[in-house]
This record gives sequence, C-alpha cells and structure tokens, in this order.
Amino acid sequence: MRSSGPGGQNVNKVSSAVQLRFDVSHSPSLPADVKKRLTALAGARMNQDGVLQINASRFRSQLQNKRDALQRFITLVLKAQFKPKKRIRTGPTTESKLRRLAQKTHRARIKKQRTIIDFE
Repeated sequence: MRSSGPGGQNVNKVSSAVQLRFDVSHSPSLPADVKKRLTALAGARMNQDGVLQINASRFRSQLQNKRDALQRFITLVLKAQFKPKKRIRTGPTTESKLRRLAQKTHRARIKKQRTIIDFE
C-alpha cells in the first residue's frame, strides 16, 4: 500500500508501506489466555472480527517496513504470553503505624500551642 511517511515525491509512486494482518480469534497456535491478553494489548489495532492489523510506514523501503511490522507483531505476542503477577494485598507495617501516630501527636502539640491563654 502507499505510504504517507518520508520519501518526498517517491511517496506518490512507490508502495512502500506494509500492513500485517493476523487472525487472533481463529488462530490454533495461541492459547485462550494469550488471545485474551493480546486482544487487550492490541486495543484499536484489533477489529471486531478478531483480526490484528499492524500498519508500518516508518521507513522509505518496503523491506524495512516489513521487518518493522513483523518485529512489532512479535513484541506484542511476546508481551501477551507473560501472565501478570497478581498483587498480594498487605497491611501497613507496625513501623509505619507508629510513624503515623507520632506525626499525629506532633501536629496536635503544634496546634495546641496556638491556643490563646486567657489570664482573667
């Protein structure tokens, strides 16, 4: 397809842009959980039929754009393969509780010193 990137008048004559399409939803080589994560990572690059579409027009040469599109696809799939770790909820440490209480008492003392003492 024609590229809109760098190239001057060459852009109007040469088809150097590349469009990579991969049917994620019907791919037998991807497990279901990877498909789900890949769909989430792809965002707007994924259409409603489950086809991932990557457009590459960064370079002036079609070969470089092919390599770029393929590299971006591989990076996306590799990122989708790793299952994110679940965060283990932890409570505040004893030390942080003591620090918070010390700050509260410190602020209370400061505010107590601001009161006006009436000597009548």
